Amino acid sequence: MTNDTNPLAVLSALGVSIWLDDLSRERIVSGGLKNLIDTKHVVGVTTNPTIFAGALAKGEAYDAQVAELAAAGASVTEAVFEITTDDVANACDIFSPVYAASSGFDGRVSIEVEPGLAHDAHGTIEQGKLLHAKVGRENVMIKVPATVEGLEAITALTAVGVSVNVTLIFSLERHRAVINAYLTGLEQAKESGIDLSKIHSVASFFVSRVDTEIDKRLVTIGTPEAIAMKSKAGVANAQLAYQVYEQAFDSERAKGLIAAGANKQRPLWASTGVKDPTLPDTLYVTELAVKEVVNTMPEKTLDATADHGVIHGDAVTGSYETANADLDAIAALGISYDDVTALLEKEGVEKFIVSWNELLDTVTAALEAAK
Repeated sequence: MTNDTNPLAVLSALGVSIWLDDLSRERIVSGGLKNLIDTKHVVGVTTNPTIFAGALAKGEAYDAQVAELAAAGASVTEAVFEITTDDVANACDIFSPVYAASSGFDGRVSIEVEPGLAHDAHGTIEQGKLLHAKVGRENVMIKVPATVEGLEAITALTAVGVSVNVTLIFSLERHRAVINAYLTGLEQAKESGIDLSKIHSVASFFVSRVDTEIDKRLVTIGTPEAIAMKSKAGVANAQLAYQVYEQAFDSERAKGLIAAGANKQRPLWASTGVKDPTLPDTLYVTELAVKEVVNTMPEKTLDATADHGVIHGDAVTGSYETANADLDAIAALGISYDDVTALLEKEGVEKFIVSWNELLDTVTAALEAAK
């Protein structure tokens, strides 16, 4: 298969930025990350507490640094901060040519504020600034959850020139609020004389988790009409999120900022590995292909797309009528969209807190063993 017809090449040519949803020191030092850039069209990386917990729990790549930190008397939170920011800084360096070639849109590496700060705007802002300064690379993105309190942090960080990856977006209403928070931050940055062209942002819309929760409720209802709607909500919701993006950045407010050098806040499809084994493993890639988006994939999904993904062009901009009809049909069955999306946000924060605690436990044990 030539590069031109490889599904990942086709996806990239369509305007989808392929980011890997994984990072580990082993990937960095082995050259594996660089290899994905060279062979799999990967142009960025996202991380989260679950990813770091997994990376730290296996292998020996972190042993030397853990020993140094233990000898220096570092606390567990200090150790986690040093280890994770080191990985992100090194990954940023690997992606720096991509960052330069794409004028800052890609070559991005994201690091998340502590999930326990999800409902603490001030704490998120302060830690976001701290992470940004510590990584010290222009191509780092600070991940902030799209909680109500997170909206304030998105504005404040954008206003001081920090590029933000907004995570855990489930509802269209919250997506609109996230875009508004970003635009407000840009307006404040402009007033302060900050170069708007250097500020980038993505809005991470979670896909498979929407299907998992709604499908569970459809199965409980159990009627033929309910079963017929299985696995349609996640794609429909994301397609409508793209419509929200198009409308928001076609506004006079956004156009004025773009004319002053600002960048659009691109939608990012997250949680794109299918959870239901009966579904095509490339579903959330092929059905959400459209220009000006990021798809952040676990390696399994990346490999599946490279192997047998069928990219049939823009699958989004002509889909809004069908997508609305699908969500309406689900609502007519008695499933509350607002209830589902609120639950998913709550669970999303809780899951990351669990992973964060696992990360702290792993590093605590490693520090003790190194003494």
